[in-house]
Amino acid sequence: MELPSYVQIEPVGQCNLRCQMCAIQFRRDGPPYGPPAFMPFETFARLVHQFPDLRELHLQGLGEPMMHPRFFEMVAYAAARGVRVSTNSNLTLLNARRAELCVASGLETLHVSLDGATAATYERIRLRAHFDRVLAHLELLLAARERRQSERPHLRLVMVIMRQNLHELPDIVRLAHRHHMRAVFVQHLCHDFGEASLPERYRPMRDFVSEQTLLGENPERVERYFGEAREVAAALGVELRLPRIQPRPHALGTPGRARCDWPWRGAYLSYQGEAMPCCMVSTPDRASFGSMAADGVEAVWNGADARAFRARLDSDDPPDICRSCAVYNGIF
Repeated sequence: MELPSYVQIEPVGQCNLRCQMCAIQFRRDGPPYGPPAFMPFETFARLVHQFPDLRELHLQGLGEPMMHPRFFEMVAYAAARGVRVSTNSNLTLLNARRAELCVASGLETLHVSLDGATAATYERIRLRAHFDRVLAHLELLLAARERRQSERPHLRLVMVIMRQNLHELPDIVRLAHRHHMRAVFVQHLCHDFGEASLPERYRPMRDFVSEQTLLGENPERVERYFGEAREVAAALGVELRLPRIQPRPHALGTPGRARCDWPWRGAYLSYQGEAMPCCMVSTPDRASFGSMAADGVEAVWNGADARAFRARLDSDDPPDICRSCAVYNGIF
């Protein structure tokens, strides 16, 4: 099977914030459990080199990419090879120097993670973060783009929608417009952590998703704020992507790529170089094809574990981890 032209790599396996909806808080990567959970630059370069047709690279996993001391070197290395590089960031670590590097490195797109339009909501979800500081950092980035007369990185706001922040969705669209963002991408909580094989330490995430998902919310309340957000986006010229609020069942015999094409379309690697079926899996202790860092990209991409996973996804008996996934169920 041909190697993909889209790859997602997690450069950092740790974060500077504790977020209510993020599974990273249950991982044991980085301090105080061990050394910094950073992918070595040399490993990164070696992996990128093994994808000869690479066109798009997304540098993000569960961790905050700007924690990596050589993050912008990673961006520049891939961009110099003609690869369109994007990343996600909570912007809490941005400063004037990093804002300049966002432009100078060749970063194509920056997805800004912002889950509230007010300090009260945002800081309840992202503990230890400061809403006003994040907006000030965003202004640093806009100023750096203006100084260099660059449109890049393109800015896109990403919001995880939940019961506790649904009412702020229209104001999120207004905030994005004020800060010159092209689009707002709204997503559900990505996974319900419902698979029977779930490691015990992730079970609090299952409880959180059950409490905060919109799938059990009053449809009239959801449509009220979705509808208002659509009107605001149309008036301001902001591209708005909203998730479905009802699962999409798969008819018997639906081909695997029509169920979810991730394991065929793109590779997802942890900071250790472990290949996973997709970014929704989040951590290799839940599902892994093997180590591309140790065994090579092609050997793992076309290896027995990857082929078995695709075959199962192509059947009417998909892997348990897929049954619980928002992408697989069409509600992401």
